[in-house]
Amino acid sequence: MTVQPLLCAALAAVLLAAPTALALDAAEMKKLLEIIDDRQRNGGDYKSLAYLEQKEKDKADTVREALVYRRDADDKLMILFSKPKGEAGKGYLRLDKNLWSYDPNVGKWERRTERERIAGTDSRRADFDESRLAEEYEPTYEGEEALGKFKVHKLSLQARSGIDVAYPVIKLWVDTATSNILKRQEFALSGRLMRTLYYPKWQKLFSESKSAEVWYPQEIRIYDEVEKANSTVILIKSVDLRALEANIFTKAWLESKSR
Repeated sequence: MTVQPLLCAALAAVLLAAPTALALDAAEMKKLLEIIDDRQRNGGDYKSLAYLEQKEKDKADTVREALVYRRDADDKLMILFSKPKGEAGKGYLRLDKNLWSYDPNVGKWERRTERERIAGTDSRRADFDESRLAEEYEPTYEGEEALGKFKVHKLSLQARSGIDVAYPVIKLWVDTATSNILKRQEFALSGRLMRTLYYPKWQKLFSESKSAEVWYPQEIRIYDEVEKANSTVILIKSVDLRALEANIFTKAWLESKSR
């Protein structure tokens, strides 16, 4: 008997014995998206201090400081910029699924789309808001693969009919061990890749209003796939889950902070 047939037989035995990854079915994918959403949802109020570091081609790097307020029970969101001085008092307010921006220099509110670049950076409203993947998208399983040292589920998401989102197609790489998103790509309806995002650091803290832990990304690295030299890093420096003022999510409240 020659050596080659023996090696082939041994290799076949190993391959047959090796466990194969099973694709997630529709119910399992929906459950995974619901877990991702729930882990980031407080059920009460949320306040964070964020830094946005922006790189643009042929421009000096800029750093902005913002306070982000959320009331997840009512789907409300406010972003109020505090630094630099020229940006202080500018903000965004999400009410009744409408996004509004305010500029104290002109004293005017303007309605914005989901594709709005927050303060001219590569970030979007969804990068600061609670996660609604299970509500807004239908998933398709693309396989289990390696992302660096991590084993991940790769999902392709298609926006549900009638839902207003920044990008109708998303691809997600989700850590099989923690269910945290590690990478996200967003596509236009034409199929063109628009943004790539990485989530290298996640943090958790206990929420009294939820009686469970809440997860948030400490760092989001956003790469503009259209203007290749542009990128934004969002750093979440602190998170506070205590109750906020009752009237905070109003245009009048935001305007008062710029006076």
